[in-house]
Amino acid sequence: MLLTMTTTHQPATDLGHLLHKHPDRAQSFTTSSGVAHVFYPKATNEECTVALLLEVDPIALVRGPGSTLTQYVNDRPYAAGSLLTVALGSVFRTAMNGRSESYPELANTPIPLVIRIPALPHRLADRLFTPLGWTVEITEHSERYGDVTLTGTVRLSDALKHLYVLLPVLDGGKHYWVAADEVDKLLKAGDGWLSQHPDKELITTRYLARKRPLITSALERLADVDEVEPEELDNALTEPKISLAAQRKEAVIKALKQAAAQRVLDLGCGGGALLRELVKDPGFTEIHGVDVSAKALQEAARKLHLDRMDDHRRERITLRQSALTYADTALAGYDAAVLMEVVEHVDPSRLPALEHSVFTVARPRTVLVTTPNVEYNPLFETLPEGQMRHSDHRFEWTRAEFQEWADGVAARRGYTVSHVPIGPEDAERGAPTQMAVFTSKGGKN
Repeated sequence: MLLTMTTTHQPATDLGHLLHKHPDRAQSFTTSSGVAHVFYPKATNEECTVALLLEVDPIALVRGPGSTLTQYVNDRPYAAGSLLTVALGSVFRTAMNGRSESYPELANTPIPLVIRIPALPHRLADRLFTPLGWTVEITEHSERYGDVTLTGTVRLSDALKHLYVLLPVLDGGKHYWVAADEVDKLLKAGDGWLSQHPDKELITTRYLARKRPLITSALERLADVDEVEPEELDNALTEPKISLAAQRKEAVIKALKQAAAQRVLDLGCGGGALLRELVKDPGFTEIHGVDVSAKALQEAARKLHLDRMDDHRRERITLRQSALTYADTALAGYDAAVLMEVVEHVDPSRLPALEHSVFTVARPRTVLVTTPNVEYNPLFETLPEGQMRHSDHRFEWTRAEFQEWADGVAARRGYTVSHVPIGPEDAERGAPTQMAVFTSKGGKN
């Protein structure tokens, strides 16, 4: 099976640096799915094409008890699918992770790419790749197979991750046993795009070979980490349940109401998951979403549908780019501030700066802080031992560590604090999420 990738970024031969494969050499690699050959049919400053050709031994695919001659006659050695995915992950692993010591800026820059896969199950290709920014062209060989060309301006690492996930999804099956570690592979390769894909449930279901426990776990972790709409998650489950992300938002809104907060700051608002709930309640008369990432604020605006929002709602909500570790006097005077799953993304050395900006400069009457309880992590079946819930977490606290931090903040800044568990509680490990509710001793801003 064959895959080619072409760029016209100039000098185009920089593609070799990004892939860590020299354009002047043909190389072969033995992978678990066959022998992968990497070579460059064309390599000039104006245009560069790399080819990945995977030779698969059809005999080796069916070795073992119960094999029959009919098993030798199938599409596995020829049509792109999970076998090619394994080769991609093996041969281009460093590029897929976005690492390039010699060209770090280019590795983080979208470049023009044309990817061609001459034999691919094409039925879902347009549906799955188009939302990711690709233009899809298909020349059908048959009802099932086609010659598929993807054209777009994408970071190389993102392009490889799209292929890594979606090739086996298009194929609809995997050549190996799908176990719990596949959830981690999916979430790692899908980080930054899968949670926002309109067909994330379809992708998750087909990638995980329709294994319901794995699908449920993956969707719950997407909802927890990437703030997938909980109703979308519930629709994807056989037995609808309230996700941890939904329970967290419910707990935050309940605490805000108990504090009689009307003017609310959502600090580190990300894509706007909490903002979308707050704006539904007219009791919250002024809502201010703050994030350091311009991209996150654009995503929040898109998901809030600010361009189509009625005037009454639109005048209640403001989005602002600001770093939480820097004093911003424009954030002073609000009834409440929420830091929902934010502090664990801050380097520990910067927590005192965050404390000062939130509790001294902004100084709302009420501050709500939620964060993962690391003691609960072993109860997530597909979370490897010792691994944090998100690759961007700088730390994850035990209940005692969080309480010590919160008590210290309250004592230093003139607040009282109480602690609220969120999610199903385990007798020994507590709840998956912990929330601190800070109340100013003065009772006023």
